[in-house]
Amino acid sequence: MAPSTPLLTVRGSEGLYMVNGPPHFTESTVFPRESGKNCKIYTFSKDGTLFAWGNGEKVNIINVTNKRLLHSFDLPKTVCLEFSPKNTILATWQPYTTSKDGTAGAPNLQLYDGKTGTCLKSFVQKKAQNWCPSWSEDEIICARNVNNEVHFFENNDFNTIANKLHLQKINDFVLSPGSQPYKVAVYVPGSKGAPSFVRLYQYPNFAGPHAALANKSFFKADKVTMLWNKKATAVLVIASTEVDKTGASYYGEQTLHYIATNGESAVVQLRCPDGEHILTATCAPRLRVNNGYKIWHYTGSVLHKYDVPSNGELWQVSWQPFLDGVFPAKTITYQAVPSDIPSEEPKVATAYRPPALRNKPVTNSKLHEEEPPQNMKPQPGHDKPLSKTALKNQKKHEAKKAAKQEARSDKTSDVAPAPAPQSVPQNTVSQSASGDPEVDKKIKNLKKKLKAIEQLKEQAAAGKQLEKNQLEKIQKETAILQELEDLELGI
Repeated sequence: MAPSTPLLTVRGSEGLYMVNGPPHFTESTVFPRESGKNCKIYTFSKDGTLFAWGNGEKVNIINVTNKRLLHSFDLPKTVCLEFSPKNTILATWQPYTTSKDGTAGAPNLQLYDGKTGTCLKSFVQKKAQNWCPSWSEDEIICARNVNNEVHFFENNDFNTIANKLHLQKINDFVLSPGSQPYKVAVYVPGSKGAPSFVRLYQYPNFAGPHAALANKSFFKADKVTMLWNKKATAVLVIASTEVDKTGASYYGEQTLHYIATNGESAVVQLRCPDGEHILTATCAPRLRVNNGYKIWHYTGSVLHKYDVPSNGELWQVSWQPFLDGVFPAKTITYQAVPSDIPSEEPKVATAYRPPALRNKPVTNSKLHEEEPPQNMKPQPGHDKPLSKTALKNQKKHEAKKAAKQEARSDKTSDVAPAPAPQSVPQNTVSQSASGDPEVDKKIKNLKKKLKAIEQLKEQAAAGKQLEKNQLEKIQKETAILQELEDLELGI
């Protein structure tokens, strides 16, 4: 059993030592202080009963409960230490070296029996990345990445490879937590235009094209971090790039992917509080995103979103514990709003009518009321506020309109107007062609813009989140309506 009082290991300029936890915070006698700066590595076992450290000469293991030194190994160059989940094995790693004549170096990854202190197996492990083998929590299986394969051992028998998972250019893997059935997530980086992908398998079913439980491919991934949930039913994949090509971030780009063992997958939306930095978007499983983004939280079939203040990038992702311990059976997917609304040619050219006047008798009523933006300063003599620029433009517009009407009256004063046919409605001017092809073309384009704006407004009313350029289009509706009215009236 671990001590009732928690211990804190401290490494600094005064060497390596232990401190008793609250309430005293005094130096502990469990561990004799190692003075000097050569103590650079140490680790506790998963249950806290064992402690291993290296002092530049040896690697030692003590029992924290009875303060007894269990084993000492002559490994002066060791830089990494790790206990297996049940303290059965101590794994040590030293940098791989070759001789001056180019001959292969000695095995640098050792696995020691925690009880007897004997070396069970030595491997050549050239890279420090993912150096340590991975065990299941019950230590029934152990796995390590070797070239294009993941080798699996059973019951800590490292002399026999029980199974192999072969994938070209496999870069990383993560075993699922818990007991059987064991699952493994593997990552293969993309190359030559091909996407990266993560696949989920159930041990030992690795053979055949349909052996994978799930597959998720994606671009923009220089490296990934894979996180299983506690029930081993889904994996979160944080994919990141070293450089953000858009220039939005100094730290590169990050995307968060959700992959379930039942085959479902999605991209989780992350949005900064500034409302502009969207990594990508679509799904919301039961998860919590820490440090500066939105928290997406499921309660039954209801999705809740909470803003978390931050000025930084994505740093950590963790599963939020739930009493039932499972993910919702159904995920929510949001359809992305297209940046450009496809234009459709109307079958019949008709004057634009706002929704309030549709399905009503045709009249000569005004199509719209002038409504300036709310931030305009109020001016004397106006019911609604107008800015200086708006007042100036209004005066120019009225002067231009008066000049055109005066010129038209002078031109037609000597010619009697022809009587209009009895069958033509009073508002035929707004529906018939103007006689000028250029004007007709402008009218047609304006109607297309108004139709697109109407579609955007309907999408916004339905709860869709519009992009910045789409909101700007809606704001131009008043100006477009005014221009359309002027063209149809021949002004």
